[in-house]
Amino acid sequence: MKKSTIWLLGIVMGLSFLSLLYLQISYIEEMVKMRNEQFDESVKRALMAASKEVESAEVDRWLREDISEAEKKAWEQTQGNGAVISTQRFTLTGPDGRVNQQVELKTFSGGSSFPRAMISRKHGTKTIPKTSRSLADMIKNRYLYQRALVDEVVWQMIYKASDRPIEERVNFKNLDQYIKSGLIDNGIELKYHFKVKDRDGREVYRCSDYSEEGDDNAYTQPLFLNDPPARMSVMQVHFPGRRDYIFDSVSFMIPSLIFTLVLLVTFIFTIYIVFRQKKLTEMKNDFINNMTHEFKTPISTISLAAQMLTDPAVGKSPAMFQHISGVINDETKRLRFQVEKVLQMSMFDRQKATLKMKEIDVNELIRGVVNTFALKVERYNGKIDTELLAEDPIVMADEMHLTNVIFNLMDNAVKYKRQEIDLQLTVTTRNEQGRLQIVIQDNGIGIKKENLKKIFDKFYRVHTGNLHDVKGFGLGLAYVKKIITDHKGSIRAESELGVGTKFIIALPLIKND
Repeated sequence: MKKSTIWLLGIVMGLSFLSLLYLQISYIEEMVKMRNEQFDESVKRALMAASKEVESAEVDRWLREDISEAEKKAWEQTQGNGAVISTQRFTLTGPDGRVNQQVELKTFSGGSSFPRAMISRKHGTKTIPKTSRSLADMIKNRYLYQRALVDEVVWQMIYKASDRPIEERVNFKNLDQYIKSGLIDNGIELKYHFKVKDRDGREVYRCSDYSEEGDDNAYTQPLFLNDPPARMSVMQVHFPGRRDYIFDSVSFMIPSLIFTLVLLVTFIFTIYIVFRQKKLTEMKNDFINNMTHEFKTPISTISLAAQMLTDPAVGKSPAMFQHISGVINDETKRLRFQVEKVLQMSMFDRQKATLKMKEIDVNELIRGVVNTFALKVERYNGKIDTELLAEDPIVMADEMHLTNVIFNLMDNAVKYKRQEIDLQLTVTTRNEQGRLQIVIQDNGIGIKKENLKKIFDKFYRVHTGNLHDVKGFGLGLAYVKKIITDHKGSIRAESELGVGTKFIIALPLIKND
């Protein structure tokens, strides 16, 4: 698959996931907004109902207390003028004989007697019809009297009620019950706190368990809506758990949002893996191309040498025969070395290499590698110095693989030497912090900082510019890293472009293993 196609699919899928995530977040925001509005509306209805209950309680008190007081005064006044007070009770029954209603009639007058009914043959003025009309007139007058009392009380409530202190007008314990009942009726069962302020803004009451938490979102409601604005008292109610209450109502959307985020992260990781695998595929292709070229050269050389050996003239010249035999031997060794490089690839498919561990004297191992490698270094007018300063050089290691590690690092120093100066290679051992350190330092071309952290990656090769004679597959340092890691050690590189490179290996000692 082309890289552009992968990018296109990645962008389309990424935009799709982001759009889905945006829609979910927008939906949650709308739900939170709607729940806030519903909560606000429910609280306002509850507080309005509580306010009406307070007004109804005040009206009831006025009717029970003030009308009785006004009527009492009126009766006392009429009694002082010689009025006669009389109480009459009437029982209204239905056709079935059940009592439907009882009416009590109180009448008073200035000494005149109640109308009496008389039955006579001469039909005088005090007949039964006349008496009935008199009673109806008295009931009408009584109604008008009571209505006048109510009108008087209403006018007093309108003009005088707001002058009284709020503490005398409201029972705060009942107010708490009104608020609680109103909230429950509107579907809100949430802890709340409230306080009451008078018309001057002075706080006159707060609930016993009052807390300031959440009072920045307090709801304000006038207690008496008919009071003049300048004399209006208010109650303020706030809910400490309002925010949690709102978000709990939309919490069922949180798992969906989390799953979408997990899918988005998984998709991004998948795209990363795809690009990484594509890069590895390209590097493997480069590896195969390089491997083919590396195999082609020695095979061609051996084939050509074999053809020359068939020439009778070569057989007559011992020197030529020896030279061709040497070429075949060298190219065979070169081909064997390349095959071993390829076989090292199998190690990277295993979790851990199979190591034959035994006690190794690293100083002695390095002396043997240096003696073998000295001829190759001297061919380039180079020099190897050793500083084997480790007093305790014994480690548990695989001799063959550890030898290959030292050899690979020294071989890289030869490959990437500078042409203008002679190669100077230094191998040092020392004990530091309970571990054995092996330092291999050269004065080669060095490595750029941006490439330094990638040199241990499989198939990675640093670009060498115009150096076309440097061959390889990008497996050497990856192999070194794996072997050192399997030995429970560590390796790091320090380099400066144009100055040289230093590899530092740390291995655990036997006594600290």
